[in-house]
This record gives sequence, structure tokens and C-alpha cells, in this order.
Amino acid sequence: MKLIKQITELNKAINKENNLGFIPTMGSIHKGHEFLIKESRRLCNKTLVSIFINPTQFNNKVDYKSYPRNLNQDLKVLKKLKVDYVFLPTVNQIYKQKRFSKITLNKSQRIMCAKFRKGHFEGVLDVLDRFIKRISPKIMFMGEKDYQQFFLVKNFISKKYSTKVHLCKTIRKFNGMALSSRNMLLDKTAIKTAGKIANNLFKLKDKLYKTRNVNNTEYKKIIQKEKKKLTKIYNVKIEYLECRNLINLSEHFNNKQFKLFISYYLNDVRLIDNI
Repeated sequence: MKLIKQITELNKAINKENNLGFIPTMGSIHKGHEFLIKESRRLCNKTLVSIFINPTQFNNKVDYKSYPRNLNQDLKVLKKLKVDYVFLPTVNQIYKQKRFSKITLNKSQRIMCAKFRKGHFEGVLDVLDRFIKRISPKIMFMGEKDYQQFFLVKNFISKKYSTKVHLCKTIRKFNGMALSSRNMLLDKTAIKTAGKIANNLFKLKDKLYKTRNVNNTEYKKIIQKEKKKLTKIYNVKIEYLECRNLINLSEHFNNKQFKLFISYYLNDVRLIDNI
């Protein structure tokens, strides 16, 4: 496993790689990341993992400072997984070159996390644009837990690069909770609660499937009722609980594949999931 800390080192190391898999991370590697890495090793000749806690995608300074950092442990895990390259850039290296045109979302894209975390996805798209430009991977691997992020990134990257954005399934704990680096900030009681909320959402999705012939207004009533119930039972602050189709993330999903999307605060830790 080769550790790369400079852009010049990166260029030399991967210059001749034409079947490179890329997994962008902010560290605190968990089983979800491990699945992405295994998929990359299965589909690509070499795998590069970046660890970079990107400041521009945080709309809250406290959240940025409290984000879990476990570099030594991460490197041990990545070595065990036989990752070929690990890129550890600094903020200055990534953002040394100024952007001429600002990245913005259109009105239809400013939904769910984009609505509640202003500037978040603009920061994600900016940093991934810079990574892809330098790395030129054949495939970039992303997790389904961040489906809205995947949706925006795929549309953005596919218009500029030949890199394919590959979606991998959400990995969950035994209790149903989606794995996330932020889970490290939760105690055992909170983890149990998150699992119960996830299982409630699985049941809600089954209920929506059984009532697929009702109009969107009725769907929203069912979802709103569940939102109030979860808030009361588990004493959580829910930012949004919405049902959207997978084609364009609109709320019109009759006879289309759809997902339930949720964002909520548990012990002041913001969690997201989709089912």
C-alpha cells in the first residue's frame, strides 16, 4: 500500500493506471467503506482511496470540528484490505487552484439535504470535480446511503468525464441501522434507537407499496403521520421524511421505483438514511 501526500507523487504513481477504482472518503473507515473497496478490487486492476475531510461541504463549523478522525486506525484497515494507493491531501493542495465558475444547484435539486444543508452538495461536487480531474479513475464507487449525493454526483461527473459512478448497496448493522462514520459519535442507547427508527421505515415502505393506487396527497398524509409518531416515540428532531422516485427524485412516484428518505438528529448527531 502506497501512501501519497503530494499531488506530484499522485501523478507519478497513477500516471499509467488505465483501470483505476477510486473511493473518496472522509476517513473513519467502516464496513460500508470496506464494501466499496472490495467492489473496486473486484472490478478494477488497482484501487485508490482518498481520506480528506472536506471543509467546504460542512455548513456547520462545530460539525466539521467534531467529525470523527481516526487516521492511524484507517490506515491499518486499508492495508489489511490490500488497497493499492491512499491519497492524504491537505486543504491547500486541493483548493490551491481557484475555480472560475461557481457550482450551483438548480431549484429542483435544492431538496432534502440540499435544503437543510446550504452549500453542502456544492462543496461535494467541487471537491469531487477536483479529485476526478487529477485522478481520472475508470470507476468511482459511492454508497447508496447517500443516494441524493450519488444522484447529483453522477449527473455532474457524467457530463464532464468518462469516469463511471458506481452505486453500492447500503451496509447495515444487525439492528437495521445504516453504517456511517458519524455513528462513532453515538452511545449504545442512541444506536439502538437508530435501529428501531430504521425498522419503522422498512415497515412504512411496505405500507406504501400496499397503497400504491392512492394519490400523492394520501401518501403524504401517511408519511406525515409516521413522522409525528417517530418524533414522539423516540424524541428525535426530524428534518425531513419524504418519499421520492429514483428517476429524478421528484415526489411523483406512482408506478415508479421509490425510496423513503430521512434526516434526523439523535443526541445532536445528524443522521440520514434511505430505504
